Amino acid sequence: MESKEVLLVNCVGEYIVISIQEFNALLTNPFAIHSDTFKLLKCKNFFTDYDLELAIEMLATKLRTRKAFLRNFTSLHMVVLTAHCNGRCDYCHASSSDVAKGPLSQNMRPDVADAVVDMIFMSPSQYIKIEFQGGEPLINWEVLVRIVHRAKKINKTANKKLEFVVCTNMTLLDYDKVKFLMKEGIQISTSLDGPKELHDLHRKMRDGSSSYDKFIENLSIVCRVMEAESVSPLLTITRDHLKRLPEVIDEYIRLGFKGIFLRSLNPYGFAREDLAALGYSMEEFIEAYKEGFDYILQKNRNGVHFVEYFATLILSRILTPFSTGFVDLQFPAGAGISGVIYDYDGCVYPSDEARMLARTGDKKFLLGNVIDNSYEEIFEGNKLKSIISMSCAEVMPGCTSCVYQAYCGSDPVRNYVESGDVMGFRPSSDFCKKNMGIIDFLFKYILENNEQVMDIFWSWITGRSLEDVRL
Repeated sequence: MESKEVLLVNCVGEYIVISIQEFNALLTNPFAIHSDTFKLLKCKNFFTDYDLELAIEMLATKLRTRKAFLRNFTSLHMVVLTAHCNGRCDYCHASSSDVAKGPLSQNMRPDVADAVVDMIFMSPSQYIKIEFQGGEPLINWEVLVRIVHRAKKINKTANKKLEFVVCTNMTLLDYDKVKFLMKEGIQISTSLDGPKELHDLHRKMRDGSSSYDKFIENLSIVCRVMEAESVSPLLTITRDHLKRLPEVIDEYIRLGFKGIFLRSLNPYGFAREDLAALGYSMEEFIEAYKEGFDYILQKNRNGVHFVEYFATLILSRILTPFSTGFVDLQFPAGAGISGVIYDYDGCVYPSDEARMLARTGDKKFLLGNVIDNSYEEIFEGNKLKSIISMSCAEVMPGCTSCVYQAYCGSDPVRNYVESGDVMGFRPSSDFCKKNMGIIDFLFKYILENNEQVMDIFWSWITGRSLEDVRL
C-alpha cells in the first residue's frame, strides 16, 4: 500500500483503501461525498445516511458472527498427564523434568484424572476437545486410557461432539499404542523442526539418542495404521532456523505433510532461560517469516498444495466474516473462554502459557484446583473475570485505535511476561510487533489482488484444492 493511500477498517473487519484526498474529505464532511467510495463505505457499514436502526442491526449481526467463539465456552480442555519427559528440548516451554530421576511424582493420579473429566463435562459447550499434554504424555499411558474411557462413558448421556488429541514427541509410540489411538479416534500433534541436523540440534533425548531417527521410525508405524491426516507436526523456530526455513519446508513436504505453522519462540520455560542462544528480535523473525512464506507461495505456484497455517488464520479474519478457533487471535482473550488447562496436580490455568509460567514459581493466573474447588469457583470466579475484562482490545491502550484490531487478539499472560502488566504495553510488545508485521505483509498481497495468489489464499482458507477454487 502506497503512502498516498489510507486503509480503513471498521469494528467487524470490513476494509477499504482510499486516497489521502478522499480520506481528508471524509474527515471534513463524510456525507458531502456522493461517490462510489461513499457508497462502498456505506455498504460496508462505515457510514449510514438513513434507517439507522437497520444499519445498527446489520453491524450487530456481523459482530455476533465475528465473536461466535464466545458461544462455545469452554471447548478446548488441555490435560497435562505428566511433567516428566524422556527428552530435554533446549526451548521446552513446560520446563519438563527427567523421567529417569526418582519416582514419577509429577504424573497425574487416577483420582485427579477422574475429577478433571467430570469438570470438563460441566462445560456448557456442545463441542469438547480433550488435548493430552506433558512433559511427554505417553509416559502416563494408563491415565490417558482411563480419561478416554471415562469421557466416552459420560458422553453417552452428555451427547457432546467429543474429540481427542495427544501432543507427543512420538518417541514412545509403538504398534499397540497406535492401534489404540486409531480405534478411539485420537489425533496426534507432534513436533518436527526440519531435517535431522536441525531437528536433533535442540530437540534432544535425555539418553543421547537421535529424536529425529525415533520420530521417523514411529511416523512410519502411524502412517501404516492411521490416516496421514491424523498427524499434525509443529515447528519451533530458533535462531538456527531463521536462514534455513526453505530446508524445513522441503522436509515437511518430503514427509507428506500438507502445511506448516511458522511459529516464533515463546518466552517460557527453558526457552526463557536461554534466550541469548536461541532467541532473536521480532524484526529478525518477521524477515525470516516473509522469506519462508514467499517460498511456500512459490511451491503452490509450482503445483504443490502446501499451507502456511498462521497466515491462513489471519487471512480468514481479513477475507471472511468468521472468527477462528485460535486463542491467540481472539478478544476477549481465549484464555479460559475458549481453552483451559488442567495440570498434573489438578491445578487449573486459563492457558498453556499460564501453566508454563507457574512452572517457574509464578502462579498469578492459577484459577483453582479440581479437587478443592467447584466448577463455579474456577470458571465464574473473580480471577478469570478479571483476566477477561482486561483483554478486550476495544478498550486496551494502543489497540483501541489500531487499524488491525479486528484481525488481532489479546494474550494477557504474554503481556504480563513482557511488561509485568496483564494489559501490557503495545509499543514494546513482541506479540504486537509480530502480528502487525505479518498483517502488513499479507495486506500487501491482498491489495495487489493477483488472481493466482488470491486463488492460493482461498484454497488455504476453504481447505480445497487450487483447481476447485479456480472452478
